[in-house]
Amino acid sequence: MRVSDLDRDHSQIFVDSSDLDSEFLFARMQEAVFEVLGVAPMDRVLDVAAGIGRDARALAERGIRVTNAEPSKLLTELEALVAERESWKDLGASVTRVRTWGEALPFRDASFGASFCKGSLDHFDDPVRCIAEMARVTRPDGRVVLAVANMNALALRWMRRLESRGSASRCRRPGRRHWDAPADHMTRYDPALLRSQAERHLHIEVWMGVSMLWGTRAWQRILRALPPTTARSCLRTADALARRVPDWADLLLVAGRPKA
Repeated sequence: MRVSDLDRDHSQIFVDSSDLDSEFLFARMQEAVFEVLGVAPMDRVLDVAAGIGRDARALAERGIRVTNAEPSKLLTELEALVAERESWKDLGASVTRVRTWGEALPFRDASFGASFCKGSLDHFDDPVRCIAEMARVTRPDGRVVLAVANMNALALRWMRRLESRGSASRCRRPGRRHWDAPADHMTRYDPALLRSQAERHLHIEVWMGVSMLWGTRAWQRILRALPPTTARSCLRTADALARRVPDWADLLLVAGRPKA
């Protein structure tokens, strides 16, 4: 992760849930990560590149003790403001904030029952080192969970193909094309790359996809035209397919036990 990215304008990282597929993707991403963490109340969990700490709040509400590891001073301060604004007062003892790089975690070996990095691994300059550090600080019987954007997702391949035929302008939004990796992504992940990096330090137990067709205008038009219950049913069906065929999924999720 470049130092210049730490305290940049982070407005783009906050979820715009005006589209139903975006709302579903981000809610499902959190749900899927929590589902595979395998932790119980009073366990200690590490959130690497925690951002403003919304995952910590959700875990703390379940009785889990969370340590947020975040290198950005701006996001750490935003987390404190959000916590105050949203009255996280009852969760204060369950959430610890630490400013640190994911590649050099200041914790003892086997300090946590689980660790996770959700949507941030592609920002790191040395993601393999980050995975190694997460494996080091997680108990041998615990899980390390990684969730990253699949830049070879079915929807993105489709949009690139339309672009190559000169048709993508009809599907394009203002600003960066969502089928291209953002400038602050140091790694462009696809299934093969994520698996090869994870296998260096983890015994993989879970390999799955989350969501499908996110961000494509045709899909969004279909969802808006349907009754809300039917649209959500379509999203769940696409997500079930993504879970079985991670290569097509919008998000890749891998979880496993640390290697000795």
